[in-house]
Amino acid sequence: MEKFTAVIEHCPETGLYVGYVPGFTGAHSQGKTLDELNNNLKEVLEMLLEDGKPELDSEFVGTQTVIIP
Repeated sequence: MEKFTAVIEHCPETGLYVGYVPGFTGAHSQGKTLDELNNNLKEVLEMLLEDGKPELDSEFVGTQTVIIP
């Protein structure tokens, strides 16, 4: 079993959720719901992993709040 962290954003213009795996070229998708996005990302990752496990060029660390006074 492989585990990947995806960054997810909501596009107010299209109403779609957009997700990507940092550092994994081509590992991105979209969906109308979070469940649909998750399934779409699974499909994309499964296809990309058919060529073998990639060497990621970055790693998701977390988020940070920046306060502008």
